[in-house]
This record gives sequence, structure tokens and C-alpha cells, in this order.
Amino acid sequence: MSDFERQSRRAADQEILSDEVAEEISHIPTEVLDIADAPPLAPPAPLDKGEVRTILMSLLLTMFLAALEQTIVATALPTLGRQFGDVSNLSWVITAYLLAATAVAPVFGTLSDIYGRRVMVIISLSLFMAGSVLCALAPNLPVLILARGLQGLGGGGIMPVVQTVISDVVSPRERGQYQAYFSGVWVAGGILGPVLGGLFAEHLHWSMIFWINLPLGVAALAMLLPKMAKIPVYHRHRKVDWLGGVLLMASAVVVMLVLTWGGNRHAWLSPTILSMVGSAIALALSFVWYAGRAEEPFLPLPLLGGTVAPYAIAAGGCALGAIMGLTVHLPLYYEVVYRLNPSEAGLALIPLAAISTCGAAIAGRTMARARRYKRVAIVGTSLAVVSGFALAFTTLPLWGLLAVMSVFALGLGTTFPVSVVSLQNSVTRAQIGTLTGAMNFFRALMASFTVAAFTAILLMALGSDIQLAGEHRGSVGSIAASDMITAFRWVFGAAALMMTCAAACLIVMEERPLAGPATPPAELAE
Repeated sequence: MSDFERQSRRAADQEILSDEVAEEISHIPTEVLDIADAPPLAPPAPLDKGEVRTILMSLLLTMFLAALEQTIVATALPTLGRQFGDVSNLSWVITAYLLAATAVAPVFGTLSDIYGRRVMVIISLSLFMAGSVLCALAPNLPVLILARGLQGLGGGGIMPVVQTVISDVVSPRERGQYQAYFSGVWVAGGILGPVLGGLFAEHLHWSMIFWINLPLGVAALAMLLPKMAKIPVYHRHRKVDWLGGVLLMASAVVVMLVLTWGGNRHAWLSPTILSMVGSAIALALSFVWYAGRAEEPFLPLPLLGGTVAPYAIAAGGCALGAIMGLTVHLPLYYEVVYRLNPSEAGLALIPLAAISTCGAAIAGRTMARARRYKRVAIVGTSLAVVSGFALAFTTLPLWGLLAVMSVFALGLGTTFPVSVVSLQNSVTRAQIGTLTGAMNFFRALMASFTVAAFTAILLMALGSDIQLAGEHRGSVGSIAASDMITAFRWVFGAAALMMTCAAACLIVMEERPLAGPATPPAELAE
């Protein structure tokens, strides 16, 4: 065990205090307990349940904005293509947002540890709303693409900052229950986004998909900002390693472009893709080399090591990748094999998305009451593995497929609260933002990689001349149902293997005691 890991673990263990001891030291600023050289600050008054509820609602609304924006634009793309008379570059409306959001996730997480959560919440929401206004007023497609990039800068900051704020408000033992609420928000955004996007584009005006963000964003800020002054402060001012941040963002952008263009705009072995892969590797190695020598690196590499962080990040990334890869490609399976129309195929995705939230809720409640909180996620991921292989080796009627998919989603959902809370519980509070941003960064990369990998699997199984990208249209109507079933056996098998990796990571991950209020022994299950 390294000196850094011992120090982090010792500081994290110091947070596991009884209520009596915590009360005795409540007059001491938290920064003095965690960061010896930080200036002392007067502690805020404890938050009551009503204030916690208000903060939670504002955080959920803020996260709903980011979740909605990732799906609401997709169904409006044909309308945007007709509006601006440009179809060839239309995919950049989606790509620009994803590139920006992925690249800045670790930036906002780190800056929230340096300048505080309040500042980062205001900046991320302001960028998001400013980008929304520019999108709605865009006179042409290039301006819309640039505005979507600006919007992505704000959207990418929302997720890590929100998760960090909730970590300041509730203890790790209680935090798992709130992660289930966040999972529900993403499900709601994923379901409502395409519906609202199509409704606004067809019956109102395409700009409404961006104008709707303004009242929601203002409402979130109005609810949250008055309570931010009472949230405990754990950030520590220090010098910002901008060069390290730029290197990390640049490597992320190149990797995302490779995953977006590879096998779609350019062949995987084309000189363009190979040169981009080389550039991404060079930038990543430069970041690692620089981070190892910087006095206060943008992302301290030891944070990503140890017995918790790498396994928690890998488990959560595999689970998110599996569900995202299936969500993107299952409509194709439903349309070809079961002859569903696009609307019906979208409805058939609800069990996969919605029931994963139930799994997250079960895991969250278990974490609040059980000492061995990993068990629920290990059992859940094992259930997902069995269900995934069952889908790969059997051919089922639609109701049977949806039933097995529901079991898969239930087990998969248990991964998210356990991985997030375990990760945040492994470091001091002054490092939670940095590590949470890194987690979201690697999860986004894993999701993009999985979508690209599943597409490559289908192309190899069905033939490289089949058009699978984008809206899954083109020559898919000529695919035989039997061929699609055979191709998706590999996709389901790949999803099962990803969940096998998630289960293995959870088994290996160290199970540290969760900081939080004491629970009576009779109620604390093993």
C-alpha cells in the first residue's frame, strides 16, 4: 500500500465518527480535520430534512436538464436538416455536445475541489443556458454546432458537480439511496427526450427543444442557491494545473472522435483513424508523464490507484457501457425481428431503462442498512451475467425477451450506487470532486467505446455494407430476421461479458466501512 493510499484511507477513516464524537468536534472547521494547511472557516448550521429535500429537488432538476439534452435533439434532426438545408454535417449537432461534455467532466470536478461547489454550479448552469439560447437563435448549422459545443461545456459540468454537492450534504451510508433518484432522472430524461423532441419539432418549432432549458435552469438555480450557503465547505484553494487539464481534454476529444468516426465516416484501419489513435496515445502519455512530475497535478494519478478507485470506476463503466450499447442498438433488433415500428421499439426500451432504476434503489437502501454492502451489487451483476448469456443462447418471443431484459436491467442497476459511493468514500472530502469528475470522464469514454464496439460487431456479423449508424435506417429493411438474431447473439454475449467484468471488479474491490450515522445493531444486517 503506497504512502498516498495510506494517507487517503486514514483521512477517510477519520470521517467515520460516532454521533457523540462528531458533536464534540462540530465547532472545528472540517478543513482543519482534512486539510491541515487550509484556512479555518466557520461551520454552517446543520441542514434539516426540509433543506436537504429542497437541495435534492434542485439537484435532480439540474441533472434532468443534462439528461434531457442528450436525447431531445435526436428526433428533431430531420427537421433541423430541412431547416438549414444541410444533412451531411447534421451528426455534428450531437457530436459537438458529446465531445465537449466528456472532455470537461474532470475539469469541473477538479475545479469544484479548488473553488467550491457553488461557483461551479453557477458556471455550469450558466454555460448550459447560454448555449441553449444561442442554439435556439442559430441562423445556420455551423452556429448551431458551435452553440451545442458551448452547451456541452455546461452539461458536462453538471453531472460531476451535482454528485459532489450531494456528497457534501449526506453521508456515504445514506448517499446510496440518493443515487437511485439520480438514476431515475436519467431514465426520465431518456424517455421524455425523444418524445418532447419530436413533439416540439413537429407541432411547435424546433427551437423549443432549447428554449425549454431556460425556465428549468432558472428554477434549479432559484431553489439551490439560497441553500448553498448552508452546505458544508470542503474545497481547498490551490494552484490550477491548466496544462495538465488541457492535455487530458485534448486526448479525450481525439478518442471520442475516433470512436465516433471509426467504422462510420472512416474505416477503422484508414490512415486518418490510425493517425488519430496515435495522437490520442501521445497526448495521454504526455498527460501521464506531466502529472507524475507536477507539484499539484490536475488529476493526481495516485487517486486512480489503490484498492477501491480503479475497480469502482471499471465496474460502473462496464455497467453504463452495457446499458448504453443495448439502448442504442436494440431498436434495430425490435424492428427487424419483431416487426415493431419505431415508436413501439422506443416503448420496448422502457423496461431496460426503468427497471435499472429499481436495481439502483434496492442497492441504495441496502447500503444504508448493511455492513456488507457489496453483496447486493455482486448478486445483481451475477444476475445480469446469467440473463445476458440467456439472451445470447436462446431465441425468445417478445414478452420473454422483455422479461429477461428486465432481470438483466435489475441486476445491472445495482452497480451504480455501490460503485459511486464506494469511490467517494475512499478519499477525503476535499478530493471527492476530482475523483467524481474522473469517474464521469471514464464512464463516458466507456459508453462511447461500447456503442462503437457493438456497432462493429453487428457490421461484422451482417456485412460491412449495412448502414447501422445514426437512426438505423437505410438498408436495414433488407436484413433477414434470422440473420439479425444471429448477429445479436454476439451483442448480448458482449454485454454479458462486460457485466462479468463488472462483477469481478466488485468482488476484488475493497469494502471499506461507510461513514454515516450509527445504526442500531439489530437493524444493521450483515
